Amino acid sequence: MKQLKQPVLAEKISGIEAVLSGILPASADSGWINAVFSHQDVSPAAARRLIEPAYDLVRRGGKRWRPLLALLVCGALDGSEQDCLPLAPLLELSHNASLIHDDIEDHSDMRRGEPAVHIKYGEDIGVNSGSFLYFLPLCCIDTWNAGAKRKNRMYSLWAEHIRRLHLGQSMDITWHRDFDTIPNAGEYRVMCGLKTGSLARLAAMIGVLAAGVASPRLRKAGAGKTDEAAESLGAAAEKLGVGFQILDDVKNLTTGNPGKKRGDDIVEGKKSLPVILYLQAAYEDTARAGAAHNGASKKRFVRRCFQSARENGAAAPEVEELIARLEASGAITQARAQGEALIEEAKATFGRETCASVPLNHDYRELLSALIDSMG
Repeated sequence: MKQLKQPVLAEKISGIEAVLSGILPASADSGWINAVFSHQDVSPAAARRLIEPAYDLVRRGGKRWRPLLALLVCGALDGSEQDCLPLAPLLELSHNASLIHDDIEDHSDMRRGEPAVHIKYGEDIGVNSGSFLYFLPLCCIDTWNAGAKRKNRMYSLWAEHIRRLHLGQSMDITWHRDFDTIPNAGEYRVMCGLKTGSLARLAAMIGVLAAGVASPRLRKAGAGKTDEAAESLGAAAEKLGVGFQILDDVKNLTTGNPGKKRGDDIVEGKKSLPVILYLQAAYEDTARAGAAHNGASKKRFVRRCFQSARENGAAAPEVEELIARLEASGAITQARAQGEALIEEAKATFGRETCASVPLNHDYRELLSALIDSMG
């Protein structure tokens, strides 16, 4: 089984890529335009600037772990992957939509090793194409081979989690616009659960809902247990998303994220978990020692580093100065440990023999574990 895990996952990702190519082609033709817009009088050339930037970003790659997670959850409940696979764009295209808007909001130059969409095509086109990527995958629900009640539930789930994503993004923007607002670690995890964890949570819940189309296990368990399983697996997936966001925070300050510059989060003024833990520890030390200047002085230091980085970019010496201080304080190590702990908690849930009294397929539990291990 262990030798088969990676080839099996690769094969499933190939199926996901095929579905993505079907809903988001490299160029539009009249058939695609009519299917998506119910309009026959628009030329392919008119749609080019709408789909070209979106296709460009999606074809650059990505781990596709969200739709893959949905497939594996569906299989773990003995559902048919063919009932889940058509819904892959709900997760992957919505994720890419958020990346386009995130890069505009953060003034990021690069994404996946190439110029960000708004840099390459213009901010106006980037905003429009990113918004389109949120709504395009709803076509998948319209054509999904399921009853009206299940389709309506899928629409509702998607809308709820997209709203959550935007609330989390709003919290993040508020914090990095206003330096004096320093969230604590708990507030940061709430924000990540909304911004990053929402699509992960949605992935698991889509897997459960898709499994319900044909799974004898879910039919036997009944609606109540199915809902419990969806909530439990959704919560585990949210932890997974938060854990990997924290590890991304750490990577940004250590090795650097692929396709981005080391210390970009400092340039953007983001209150990442290592920064929060550093400042939180400073104020806790101040309270214990009665040295009123310690926490305030560290806050002034971080403010100075953020300001210089914003004005001078990642090459500002204060970027490395702050990273060195975060490393020396142990904040980066502590953040890494918190991220890894959340991932292990999620992995344990997906690895259990049952969820809400519903048995989970052993082979798919093995594949879920392999997926999580491959994401590190």
